[in-house]
Amino acid sequence: MNLKIPSYFKSYFWDVDFTLLDAIKDSSFIIKRSLDRGNTNSIKWILNNYSKENIKKVILKSRDISTKTANFWGDFLNINQKDILCLQKPYSPTQFGLSS
Repeated sequence: MNLKIPSYFKSYFWDVDFTLLDAIKDSSFIIKRSLDRGNTNSIKWILNNYSKENIKKVILKSRDISTKTANFWGDFLNINQKDILCLQKPYSPTQFGLSS
């Protein structure tokens, strides 16, 4: 399978060499960045080229997507908010800087 990432995606990947991105190997990164920062065209491309299961895995496991993105895609894909990592409070038995 030779999936080519459209050139209009380049602006979403300003921090990496766009020419080295691989639509298959880097699928989680591409999905995450596009869902979080993409426009209608990029979202359509993501939905047409990656399975909903693949997108769902990204939403479930990502800790660094925005809450708005996580909530929207959680609702869209029927994911329980309790299962989305980035919507969970970080685990910390004591407050930072305090000792028991």
